Amino acid sequence: MIAATYSETGSSDVLTVGEIETPQPGPGEVRVKLAVAGVNPTDWKFRAGATGALNFPFQVPGQDGAGVIDAVGDGVAKAWKGERVWVYLAAWQNPYGTAAEYTVVPVEKAVPLGDATFELGASLGVPALTAYHCLFSDGPIEGKRVLVAGGAGAVGHAAIELAKWGGAEVITTVSSPEKAELASAADVIVNYREDGAAEKIGKVDRIVEVALGPNLELDLAVANDHATIVSYAADQPTAELPVRAAMTANLTLKFMLLYTIPEPAKHDAIGGVSKAVNVGALTTQPLHRFPLAETSAAHDAVEAGAVGKVVIDLQ
Repeated sequence: MIAATYSETGSSDVLTVGEIETPQPGPGEVRVKLAVAGVNPTDWKFRAGATGALNFPFQVPGQDGAGVIDAVGDGVAKAWKGERVWVYLAAWQNPYGTAAEYTVVPVEKAVPLGDATFELGASLGVPALTAYHCLFSDGPIEGKRVLVAGGAGAVGHAAIELAKWGGAEVITTVSSPEKAELASAADVIVNYREDGAAEKIGKVDRIVEVALGPNLELDLAVANDHATIVSYAADQPTAELPVRAAMTANLTLKFMLLYTIPEPAKHDAIGGVSKAVNVGALTTQPLHRFPLAETSAAHDAVEAGAVGKVVIDLQ
């Protein structure tokens, strides 16, 4: 098969695209012939070595993708063959990610896609599962006011739509009119760089936070008593917390990383995202499409902050 691979960490120059052996599914695994792969910030960060050294002689990047199961391993029902699926965390502890014609994953990482598009399927995985856990890990949010920081991003986009689906009033922050257009599904859209952002947001019960350090002052200003702030990104290494203010409001500050949340929580997120997909509650962002041969450029686009969803076409 044709795949993008790297055998050392570094810039996108370490990526090569060429023929490698097509993987075969082992016990409990399925092979997916991929149609579209999603590209996330974690893909280029893993490739750059931000999370440590390689675990395999080579790595195919890409956690997310969508396609059709074409082979199954021992212990997997043959009825899975031909199933349209989306896959998540494909490259986690596995050399065969989604920037390739095929990937092999445990069957539980292949989720039925139904009639939804492969583009949507490739946009779920890391962004949608992260958003779901941030929103629902403590229970229902119906009737709550939810603030989604950075509503134009992939997680932000999914969080807005999932929160609306969950019955919340959704407020989001953006930094430009262009990003406000992408976050238009929210009930209230606030440019956090403008004066009076806190007053425009009002009080909220839950905050899905992409940049805890820079945004903490605003978060504390808008958080209701007993509110929860859930941080899912770590681009800023530290955040200074005013302890007394957080104590007085009885706030809960939580952190999450999709790769290592408890398995029951991961299964809850998969089930919830699947329900949202089945009723049409999730949509794709504007797409930036790259062929497999230009995987390096796709990584560079995400690293440069492309507005919208970067995908790799595999068919």
